[in-house]
Amino acid sequence: MDFKLSPQEEAFRDGLRRWLDVNAPGDWAKIRTRFATREEQTAFLRDWQRRLYEAGYVGLHWPQEYGGRGATIMEQAIFYEEMARARAPELPNAIGLDMAGPAIIRHGTEAQKKRYLPKILSAEEVWCQGFSEPNAGSDLAAVETRAERRNGRYIINGQKVWTSYAHYAQWGIVLARTDPKAPKHKGLTYFLVDMKTPGFTVKPLRQMSGDAEFNELYFDNMEVPAENILGQENGGWEVAITTLMFERGPRTLSRTLTLMQGIDQALELARRLEREGRKLAKDPVIRQRLAQFVIDCYALRYSNLRTLTTLLRGEPPGPEGSAAKLFWSETWQRLLELILEMQGPYALLWEGTDWAIEGGYWQFRHIRSRGDTIAAGTSEIQRNIIGERVLGLPKD
Repeated sequence: MDFKLSPQEEAFRDGLRRWLDVNAPGDWAKIRTRFATREEQTAFLRDWQRRLYEAGYVGLHWPQEYGGRGATIMEQAIFYEEMARARAPELPNAIGLDMAGPAIIRHGTEAQKKRYLPKILSAEEVWCQGFSEPNAGSDLAAVETRAERRNGRYIINGQKVWTSYAHYAQWGIVLARTDPKAPKHKGLTYFLVDMKTPGFTVKPLRQMSGDAEFNELYFDNMEVPAENILGQENGGWEVAITTLMFERGPRTLSRTLTLMQGIDQALELARRLEREGRKLAKDPVIRQRLAQFVIDCYALRYSNLRTLTTLLRGEPPGPEGSAAKLFWSETWQRLLELILEMQGPYALLWEGTDWAIEGGYWQFRHIRSRGDTIAAGTSEIQRNIIGERVLGLPKD
């Protein structure tokens, strides 16, 4: 495997790195708490995406005719890595850019492309994803939300859950059942839904970290025009699969850098913190555990580069993505547990006290990380995929 970037890729990386050095606001995990209201934070994030868009760094992989840059998958991967390296805020329209937008490009009409794509890029309209339900998370085809056609429109009733960004999104992609008599994969339709439509309710779900980044969605006789179908009626499963394939694209490569940054910060803490008069960096057990995390991080990096090679060949990502997601989420949780262990009794202190180490930053990250083994497919589901599709084991 050749790990060198081409001259064009190096030039792209260096230009992006220089731009981020000047414009990135700092470590988002730490500055995100400075906003008095969620509205202030949302306005800041939308302005951040707008500035990136004006600099030519949003929608990199989109075709030029739809406002993108027509960049390579490698350049898109470099973008995510450099954003992670700068610890910059994530783009607030991630669902629109990485899922809804590419699905519209592939399955939408020209009218839909002209209407929605420019406003996704500029963050004028932020999107969310209404797929998961209380009884249909890991088994997406089991969705129960119904959409009935009446007088040229669709009436949607049902519930979605764990919907990121819905508290400030203007539009949503919604998968609903339009033919209850058809096999579960065959009776689904994919809708583009205006969040301001009467009969649509968003209820934030507060997590144990204090944040409310996920939401419940309720549809109560909500009307959607027929022209808001993406693809064909009862052809929603194909569009949903397209959406999920883009979700598992180059963005996953930034996880390696996030993990390495956490390891570097753990090393800094070990050099500062003491136990019984000795720096933790001198403790042989702590040293060995940190060394194992470095080994694990490089193993994940090389695995992700295999995935990138697959994408560069024009092939769809395979089940190895499940292995990478599983390994990253559980390794990240173990690293955060070690960081709190190194803090000793101070690990019990949260933000709001001068005695909390680094303002309680690691306590927040540890609690938030519990969701990483749930989001984008639980660890149990990832193990099922690996067992069935990689090891050839029978279905559970």
